[in-house]
Amino acid sequence: MKEVKPLEDDGAVVDFNIMKSKGFGDTVAKFTKSTGIKKLVDKLPGDCGCQKRQSALNKIFPYKNK
Repeated sequence: MKEVKPLEDDGAVVDFNIMKSKGFGDTVAKFTKSTGIKKLVDKLPGDCGCQKRQSALNKIFPYKNK
C-alpha cells in the first residue's frame, strides 16, 4: 500500500492524494499545484481564469462516480 504524504500549502496541510476528482479539470488543477506551475502563475498580474477553465473541463470531461 502506498503511503500518503500531506503537502504543506502556506502553512496549511493539504493532501491532494485523497481528494476525489470530479472531472479532468480537477486532475489538471492537482497536476499544476503539485508541479509548482500554479504558484508561478499566481505571481503573474491579472486573473488566469483557472477556476473557469477547471469548471469547464469538469463539465466537458466528467469522471463517472463508482
